[in-house]
Amino acid sequence: MAPRHDVAHLGHVELLTPEPERSLWFFTELMGLTENGRDGDSVFLRTWDDYEQYSLVLTANDTSGIRRTALRASSREALDRLVSLNSGGRWLAAGAGIGPSYLCTDPDGHEIQLYWETTWFEAPPESRPSLKNQPQAYPGRGVSVRRLDHVNFLAVDVPANGRFVSDGLGGEVTEQIVQDDGSVAAQWLHFGNKSYDIVYTNDWTGSTGRLHHIAFATDTREDILRGADIFLDNGVFIETGPHKHAIQQTFFLYVYEPGGNRIELCNPLTRLVLAPDWRPISWTQDERAKGQAWGLKTIESFHTHGTPPVPS
Repeated sequence: MAPRHDVAHLGHVELLTPEPERSLWFFTELMGLTENGRDGDSVFLRTWDDYEQYSLVLTANDTSGIRRTALRASSREALDRLVSLNSGGRWLAAGAGIGPSYLCTDPDGHEIQLYWETTWFEAPPESRPSLKNQPQAYPGRGVSVRRLDHVNFLAVDVPANGRFVSDGLGGEVTEQIVQDDGSVAAQWLHFGNKSYDIVYTNDWTGSTGRLHHIAFATDTREDILRGADIFLDNGVFIETGPHKHAIQQTFFLYVYEPGGNRIELCNPLTRLVLAPDWRPISWTQDERAKGQAWGLKTIESFHTHGTPPVPS
């Protein structure tokens, strides 16, 4: 089993889009990310408070979805331990902004990229911050999301994937949904003190390797309210929210970017898991049927794929 904290944090994700130019517009102009390089069909984008080179790789593709999720190890020794526990993967040569990395998969087929070496971001003059402990000046564009917060994967077997994160990566379950028949429908797992970094949600279709959503954190709840107006004015499909999740108490908004991927704006406030002996919280089927924190019913697509048509 991987020691706790061998994974330091969620580094970046590679998202696929059949509408690369419109998706790029969404993430830069509406979400407020900054372009920081290109390689072939891929564009590297960063949130303003990311110390690394980028938070999101946006890659042109025939379909939407997620190609891989990159996790930074806490040290070179930690990376070696993670590799030893996840045999069957392969090493990748150093890439944009990171050193050699190890590519493996969870039981559902999602690609997980593990790395240690990274290049810290040095802001150019036009985006240099006034405060030396801030990587980049606040962009003041669109929502101006602060960081990549978490990834929610769809999975056929939630417990098997949860065990992969626990045993192979050192993560721990903080909250979960347990159905009346005892089956686990979803698990929220974390690596550090943030209450969750990776989520697995049951995929009722029986498909594998699919994405539910990726989430970006905002400074305040008000940023999410402002984001809802920005998306409304720009013809972006709003699935649900703004509202508050009961699980993890996250203030949220779900939208679909033009390429067809579900994106969440989230504000978990200051909810941290500080107890070293934290006991996972289980939510029952009846409790979930009550809906979100303030009575909004949980729509079916929260736990399925449910992709609506995206406005042109």
